[in-house]
Amino acid sequence: MENVWSRPRKAPRQTLTLERIVAEAVALLDEEGADRLTMRRLADRLDTGSTTLYWHVKTKDDVLDLALDAVFGEVRLPEPAAGWQEAARELIGGWRAALLRHPWSATILDRPLMGPNALERTEFLYRTLTAAGFAAPKAAAYSLSNYVMGSVVMQVTWQDRDDEDTGAFLRERADRYPALAEHGLDHEWDATFDEGLGYLLAGMEQARAAHKDGAAP
Repeated sequence: MENVWSRPRKAPRQTLTLERIVAEAVALLDEEGADRLTMRRLADRLDTGSTTLYWHVKTKDDVLDLALDAVFGEVRLPEPAAGWQEAARELIGGWRAALLRHPWSATILDRPLMGPNALERTEFLYRTLTAAGFAAPKAAAYSLSNYVMGSVVMQVTWQDRDDEDTGAFLRERADRYPALAEHGLDHEWDATFDEGLGYLLAGMEQARAAHKDGAAP
């Protein structure tokens, strides 16, 4: 498959480097979001021509892939000595924090995460789960990665609609939605994420222990 990661890296032309392009792209995305990113606007911010920019990246998709992988590069890898639950919690928590620092990233998480930073962190998660004895580390990693990405997407999109009073709407319909009227759909995002992650890790540990006991001679 051909993408920005598989093509040979070209030597810098003048003072423009791929690292500078990515840093400026992340800054533009942080300020204005993914919809406003164009190659022309990025070239203007870099004070260069589009031809020079295209020397390093072929398309806007290349820029988005590189910028998203730079976000993953902000996620600190846990210490190898940590237990699997502590390591998973630290990695997933750091992953969430990085995505939330760059809300535009939530809008492009449907892209293949094939950059070196994303793959290094996914590799760490797979190794951690494999070493812990999970029978299906891919399924376990899938559960954790989809939990963090889904929660970030929900938080970013929900916070864009903060002016909507869902609580009042549900209370007015308590006869039809009694549980929702009591508990609501609004969140204290950090606490809800941590509690949900705790449920997920506890269930995974139960499944891991059951498999280990069943596999014991």
